[in-house]
Amino acid sequence: MLNHLSLQGRLVADPELRDTNSGVKVANFRIAWSEKVKDRETKLFLECKAFGGLAEHIGKYFSRGQETVVEGKLTTEEWKSKEGENRSKIVLVLSGINFCGKKQDGTAQAQDPSGGTPVETDELPF
Repeated sequence: MLNHLSLQGRLVADPELRDTNSGVKVANFRIAWSEKVKDRETKLFLECKAFGGLAEHIGKYFSRGQETVVEGKLTTEEWKSKEGENRSKIVLVLSGINFCGKKQDGTAQAQDPSGGTPVETDELPF
């Protein structure tokens, strides 16, 4: 069974970076995109989550309004509300993220999340 999704959208807010109880970095954020058919526009939002080096990369280089392409698999997170009701939401667990669109400022850097050397975005071919 194949569970792989690629989406282009914009970050709704700055990513929230935190550590799990076991010390693994986690980045949480939402992306938004829209589709316009004739005079009607539909806006869509999706929760995204990344772990480890990818989470650190996102926390360091991505911010609100950044246009991006995200890739990963869809999962369902389930929990009980304070009232005891079963709750759930669909989350995209990332396997990758790419810059897209115009660069936000001339001082940003891109870095391989596996620990590569930072590269000035002015040196990138896109």
